[in-house]
Amino acid sequence: MHKEKLLMTPGPTMVPPSVLETLGRQIIHHRTKEFRNIFKDLNDSLKYIFQTQNHILTFSSSGTGAMESVIANLFSAGDKVVVASIGVFGDRFAKIAEAFGLNVDLISVEWGKAVDPQLIKQKLDDDKQNEIKAVIVTHNETSTGVTNDIKAVGRIVSKTNKLFIIDAISSIGGIDIQADNWGIDVIVGSSQKALMTPPGLAFVSVSPKAWEAHKNSKLPKFYWNYSAYRKGLEQNMPDAPYTPAVTLMIAQNQAINLIKEEGLQNIFERHKRLAFATQAGAEALGLKLFPDKAVSSYIITAIKAPEGIDTEEVRKIMNQKYDIMVTGGQQHLKGKIIRIGHCGYVDRFSLIKVFTAMEYALKESGYPVELGAGVSAVEKALY
Repeated sequence: MHKEKLLMTPGPTMVPPSVLETLGRQIIHHRTKEFRNIFKDLNDSLKYIFQTQNHILTFSSSGTGAMESVIANLFSAGDKVVVASIGVFGDRFAKIAEAFGLNVDLISVEWGKAVDPQLIKQKLDDDKQNEIKAVIVTHNETSTGVTNDIKAVGRIVSKTNKLFIIDAISSIGGIDIQADNWGIDVIVGSSQKALMTPPGLAFVSVSPKAWEAHKNSKLPKFYWNYSAYRKGLEQNMPDAPYTPAVTLMIAQNQAINLIKEEGLQNIFERHKRLAFATQAGAEALGLKLFPDKAVSSYIITAIKAPEGIDTEEVRKIMNQKYDIMVTGGQQHLKGKIIRIGHCGYVDRFSLIKVFTAMEYALKESGYPVELGAGVSAVEKALY
């Protein structure tokens, strides 16, 4: 019997039924009043999500494409940037910057830990020649299940003339991040995680300070050129410079309507409660978190593999036998951690199903499980 697979991954995440419904509609043309009204609603709503008055640029791309757009639009070859990396996606931003000829000063943090804001402060204090143009940080690192303290870093960077750039692809709409109040110049987001829409849209919030940097950028850009997108937004009825992903934008608009109905603060609290329940369930099974609990993400929990147990086998059983998909570790963490996503369109019953399947899979993989222990802990945490 065919069953719908439950995705409890860092992304893509499950899509609500009303959002799925929009994806089945007949296409409309993007140069029509009908679509431009939808596009206007989307742009206005994104400001609510990013907690900003800044323009939000929308790209038909993956989050990585928007990351590349940031480098292409705000810098010139040889510019120096500080990149704080705590995992795969922090490293990715550094690699993109290097590919465009930037001088990257990399703060490489041990996986499973958050960056100490004082390390960034020291880099800025040591910049006597004022060479550093920007500080780039990942808000929520899904490869390790760690969240950085962006508010604390913002207090440091805002006292300088450097740009403060954040990869919030996995956190936007799921963990509190306030562009304007926290002094963030650029935030990169994406559709397929807490924003509950399929992959294919990426968003960039751009501050006035970042627009000034854009004027001086000498790197080549065409499709990514922020000026073209800004021009479209500043019309009486907003328009996209190139053919947009019409259906995805309609779907995203509907997903944000659902977010507004629940309320951002309620959503942040829901994700926090799900994270704490996941931690409690893991502990009840004798499992240990990969990161320190104090920096463990509210939208994905990384759990260490028990001694002698391969998490890849556990995941395979959960996926193929019980139709629940979670993720494993990346690079040197493959087979060593299991990552449970609890992001976007999830609730307490989603998590209860995950722990039921995980208990079965752990037992079938040879781990001594007291069936029901994890599920009971989750239920109690969420009651």
